[in-house]
Amino acid sequence: MPALATGAGHEPGLYELLAALPSQLQPHVSRPEDNTFLQDMFGERGLQSLVKIHEWLQKYEERKPVPVLDGAASLAQNLSVELEGKANNGDINELLQILAKPHVKSLLSVHDTVAQKSYDPELPPLPEDLDDDEDSVKIIRLVKNKEPLGATIRRDDHTGAILVARIMRGGAADRSGLIHVGDELKEVNGIPVDDKKPEEIIRILAQSQGAITFKVVPGVKEDAPTKEPKVFVRALFDYDPKEDKAIPCKEAGLGFKKGSILQIMSQDDATWWQAKHEGDTNPRAGLIPSKQFQERRFALPRPVATLQSQKISSRRSSGFRRSFRLSRRDKKTNKSMYECKKSEMYDMADVPTYEEVAPYRRLSGARHRLVVLVGPSGVGLNELKRKLLISDPQHFSVTIPHTSRAKRNQESDGVEYHFISKHLFETDIHNNKFIEYGEYKGNYYGTSLDSVRSVLSKNKVCLLGVQPHTIKHLRTAEFKPFVVFVKPPALDRLRETRHNAKVISGKDDKGTAKPFTEEDFQEMVRTAQTMETQYGHLFEKVIVNDDLSAAFGELRLALKKVEMETHWVPVSWTHS
Repeated sequence: MPALATGAGHEPGLYELLAALPSQLQPHVSRPEDNTFLQDMFGERGLQSLVKIHEWLQKYEERKPVPVLDGAASLAQNLSVELEGKANNGDINELLQILAKPHVKSLLSVHDTVAQKSYDPELPPLPEDLDDDEDSVKIIRLVKNKEPLGATIRRDDHTGAILVARIMRGGAADRSGLIHVGDELKEVNGIPVDDKKPEEIIRILAQSQGAITFKVVPGVKEDAPTKEPKVFVRALFDYDPKEDKAIPCKEAGLGFKKGSILQIMSQDDATWWQAKHEGDTNPRAGLIPSKQFQERRFALPRPVATLQSQKISSRRSSGFRRSFRLSRRDKKTNKSMYECKKSEMYDMADVPTYEEVAPYRRLSGARHRLVVLVGPSGVGLNELKRKLLISDPQHFSVTIPHTSRAKRNQESDGVEYHFISKHLFETDIHNNKFIEYGEYKGNYYGTSLDSVRSVLSKNKVCLLGVQPHTIKHLRTAEFKPFVVFVKPPALDRLRETRHNAKVISGKDDKGTAKPFTEEDFQEMVRTAQTMETQYGHLFEKVIVNDDLSAAFGELRLALKKVEMETHWVPVSWTHS
């Protein structure tokens, strides 16, 4: 690119170069939007003002100017006092008004500061009556803006001293590097705190603005600060510090919702961790309950009625899946028709708190993530799977179930079912080869792990519908399941949109369609609520099937993002 053209014999300044750049660069810009961008950027008034200031500062630096006096503020004050006694005069009154303006006073004060080169803060003098035996003290002055100081305090049970309990990572106290855990607080802004409660001291700090002076006795010297940790977790529960009676300081708490990604900044305290939301530009961390503390709180005995209702709802929703075209209405055959190989009580014993996660993006050519669809019977899982298969049969596929039933004349092995002997089926059950299985009229039916692997090995997306209590057994690095929960709309809307719809029912696996009843609608909503309460922490996407076309579009978009974008997954999945 040619050098910028300027007038002969004239040395251009930075401001002039900046003004000439757009026209000089225009022949080298190929796209109109690039030219517009350059015009806007170099024509921005703020940038031009900064350049002008830079040029003036350079001129003054070369001249090395010396201030005429370094007490302009006091001179203006003396002048104002002297003029006050003069006769009433319009010019004098105008001058007095100018000198009294806050902006003028601030300007003169800044002038004196620069002239005197007095940039360091003025610290209060040390007391002269210090005892030789008194502990060494530090006088610390911090500037407090609207943000909290980022430290909590407590009273020592044995000595009664006020101690710094924790320093919040990224807060004002942490950034200063002057206050440490274990320091004993003696004074705040000259006010002794030995006889005050921690709550009273917090109120003093909250009401203070600007510079705050602390007098502290240093505690044990801490190790050198460690590098900022890179531990991320997904929250598996909602948390509001304002509702937590156990938190030591509600203002220091960090609220979050189920599914939030948190960066853990400190786990030094066994009860309260420090964390911040992933991607939050605010460096200050907040308090959250630790995993161990939250597990202890959740492990407290819950009302027996609640557990019993959960068991009943869970059993009610765990009938044989309609993907096998068997009736959930047949109460007798449903009694033990479709159960996971492991007890649901194992899932109920787990306490959802936090799960360590890491960013993951599927590499080109790598196996697709398993797509698991979960929802109550009748919500439309099969319809959504069918629409996905029709939309792109080369991309989506489903598993072929196994059965110990005899093959019928019109059936082919590996098409409707994989037909195996009852003895082989029971052997595979013993070897944990089935995701789900059940017995119906003396015959076994089930979905095997190998059938999922078979679909994934063909570089297709496997669509799998299961009961929610089996999800945790699929959450492995091999399958990396993307779990979608499909829930019904509100009961009134459900009656309106499903009044002509039918639900599959029957006494055998051929299946017949019957209209929905009011009991079906209520059971669907009740089961969905139970599923979301008990297993919601495992759901990565929730879709309300109010309108089938809209729900399908939302599902299709979510699956596309899973394939193309970066997602947070359990950290163990990234180590395979």
